[in-house]
Amino acid sequence: MTASRTPDAAEVQPFALVPVAAIAGTLAVVLTALSGRYGFHRDELYFLVAGKHLAWGFTDQPPLTPLLAHISTTIFGNTPMGLRVLSTLTAAATIFVVALIARELGSDRRAQTFAAVCAAIAGFPLGIGHLASTATYDLLAWMVIGLFAVKLLRTGDGRWWVAIGLSTGIALENKYLVVLPLAALLIAVLIVGPRPVLRSWWLAAGVVTAALIAVPNLWWQATHGWPQLTVAGGISEDDGTENRIMFIPLQILQLSPFLVPVWVAGFVRMWRSPTLRWSRAIALAYPILCVIVLAVGGKSYYALPLLLILVAAGATPTLAWLARGRTAVRRSLVAAGVVLTAITSAIIALPILPPSAVNAVLPINPEQGEQIGWPALTAAVAEAWQQIPEPDRSRATIFALNYGEAGAIDHYGPAHHLPTPYSGHMSFIDWGPPPNTQTGPVLLIEQEPTQYYESRFGTCHQVGTVNTGHSVDNEEQGTHLTLCTGPTQPWSTLWPSLRRYY
Repeated sequence: MTASRTPDAAEVQPFALVPVAAIAGTLAVVLTALSGRYGFHRDELYFLVAGKHLAWGFTDQPPLTPLLAHISTTIFGNTPMGLRVLSTLTAAATIFVVALIARELGSDRRAQTFAAVCAAIAGFPLGIGHLASTATYDLLAWMVIGLFAVKLLRTGDGRWWVAIGLSTGIALENKYLVVLPLAALLIAVLIVGPRPVLRSWWLAAGVVTAALIAVPNLWWQATHGWPQLTVAGGISEDDGTENRIMFIPLQILQLSPFLVPVWVAGFVRMWRSPTLRWSRAIALAYPILCVIVLAVGGKSYYALPLLLILVAAGATPTLAWLARGRTAVRRSLVAAGVVLTAITSAIIALPILPPSAVNAVLPINPEQGEQIGWPALTAAVAEAWQQIPEPDRSRATIFALNYGEAGAIDHYGPAHHLPTPYSGHMSFIDWGPPPNTQTGPVLLIEQEPTQYYESRFGTCHQVGTVNTGHSVDNEEQGTHLTLCTGPTQPWSTLWPSLRRYY
């Protein structure tokens, strides 16, 4: 049985298709123009390799992002620009969904357009829109789920649970984080309502729909010992304290300080407006999600998507504020805020600065630095490889301690006549080991000397150091290239001890 329409639901206005499309199109043009700058991100290099080993799951993630990376590079070319075509389209689609959420919350065309502008110039959507990452597709999934949730609460029509379940199932094939905002929303609905939406049998239908779509990956994880839970636990243990300390500052900085008044206004509007009383659970879901993320030691960006919903809600009161009192002054303030947001977000999130100046933005967006230096690393590895006597190279092995290094050598190495690299990091462990006939020297790539690994490869000495050429303070600057005499056991025996989850 379908629940009746919520009596005080806000009236839905016509959609501002043309201006929103223009904003999304402009964003797509900007992202495309800059997509070839710097180079691949370490995660992208990993996705390229994972795309050659497609499966229903990987050690650290579900299969969707590697699949999309494989599709994008197959169609558009194996370059940073080719890889990022689908992520650019995803970022543009996210702008549409934010505007649609504003529409569901009673915003007129002007407010929908303003919400789209705010989403397009916010730092977090810009940064992940530039890259092909799990977060890129996750943001769109969260926004789509948010749109369906708003429709569910506004209309009381339980059939929207099926749409939520469908989009959740697809999202679970990309990243498990989607369970966090859903949990926060369910808790909020239990606290402030409307509770009747939880008594619909359509809720069970939505859960079944999500489960059926997610089953292949969940089965893969179950049959492989749930490695993704191990990865998540390690990340929380290693970075949890820092994540908690930086959570509130990064909530402000990663979206934009200038957008704080907009999303605060959105929260207040959803909480206080009589015509939006049905949406109070969505407003409350944000602080609940923040508590959950802090409790598990998650990264600050885990809660940012819900801020975009608050931004969508805040568009209407922001424009109403503009129309009151000293209009010219207020318009100047808002215009200045929009311009400053666009400029600062672009500098922090996009590859605009010269590589030598990137260190200035790394405290807020360290992903900028992870796009620089991979060709230089590969060239340094090639130089170190030449130190292996030529007769021994056919039996020699390159072993990288992390997936970024292995991915870079896999991509750039053939131009230097380097062999396929191996690694025990994340899913690279599943794509090895080297043949047992590889009994020759091992070129070990390690950010710092690591006794655990060096002891497994005989006598070792350093033969090189990686220099990106730009003094970028990323993880690979100063990486040690260590040449060892060879594996101390057959690779098949040694391999399980080389696994590294984080």
